[in-house]
Amino acid sequence: MATGVGTDWQAWQESWDKQQEWYMPDREDRFRIMLDMVEACVGPEPRILDLACGTGSITARLLARFPNATSTGVDLDPALLAIARGTFEGDERVSFVTADLKDPQWTTSLPHDSYDAVLTATALHWLRVDPLAALYGKLAELVRYGGVFMNADHMIDDTTPRINAIERTQRHAHMDQAMRNGALDWADWWQLAAQDPVLAEPTARRYEIYGDHADGEMPSPGWHARVLREKGFEEARAVWCSPSDTLLLALK
Repeated sequence: MATGVGTDWQAWQESWDKQQEWYMPDREDRFRIMLDMVEACVGPEPRILDLACGTGSITARLLARFPNATSTGVDLDPALLAIARGTFEGDERVSFVTADLKDPQWTTSLPHDSYDAVLTATALHWLRVDPLAALYGKLAELVRYGGVFMNADHMIDDTTPRINAIERTQRHAHMDQAMRNGALDWADWWQLAAQDPVLAEPTARRYEIYGDHADGEMPSPGWHARVLREKGFEEARAVWCSPSDTLLLALK
């Protein structure tokens, strides 16, 4: 991986994807279904808000499938945003905004007042339930009538503890084997980022913001669907799930 001046942003993007796939081997499945539902609900030329966008994984897949789409990525992580901005530099279809989703005024930084779809994956479990519910209220205001919000994330059903334990044991066995085969985990990846001359400073800043990991929560799919309806979406339910994760769609 090239570092320093002329940093290979695409290589960083790909390494992030591989690190995430260590945790979620079916990661591409959720993206495919997410984009299937975007097309079904709002068509092939949507205006998208890529929420807690990270390196822009959703945006990359969106534009590869829908060349006439546009995307606004919003995140607080300076290192991941550096990769995202480097990856999409010069692409007029894409813009990025630095904002804290826990700030009640975060939407004032956005370039548009409404979006056809708001998409997010494996990010909002960093929030506790009260700020997450408040965020859902903000999203209900941003999504146009007939538009959608989709969240693909860890959503734990506490009513099935034995099933949860069985699934977790199997998933971690697969992860351990992948690591023995050379896969990078979260901590390993961030160690590499801290050693890159360009990413070292934003990586240090992201640890000042988040620490090692945020103290979030993972409520059930039922909780997400109920709160989204309470906050202004007309319908909400799961449209895809794996043994550990759920893609939940809310229709305005």
